[in-house]
Amino acid sequence: MKRQKRDPAQRAFLRGYQAGVSGKSRDLCPNNNIDTRQYWMSGWREGRADSWAGMTGVSGIHKNPAVLS
Repeated sequence: MKRQKRDPAQRAFLRGYQAGVSGKSRDLCPNNNIDTRQYWMSGWREGRADSWAGMTGVSGIHKNPAVLS
């Protein structure tokens, strides 16, 4: 079993981060569970901040949590 499957909080954060960096709306959060939604929104906020700071593509690879995991 993969580590991502065992930790839904980490997975939600990662998915939210990816959505934020790609400029998607926070209304697209797929989670109905309050706790999981909170992790997704935290990731989305961090992703949007990184997107606004120009941390996309190759310049943001050191910041991407998918690469760090």
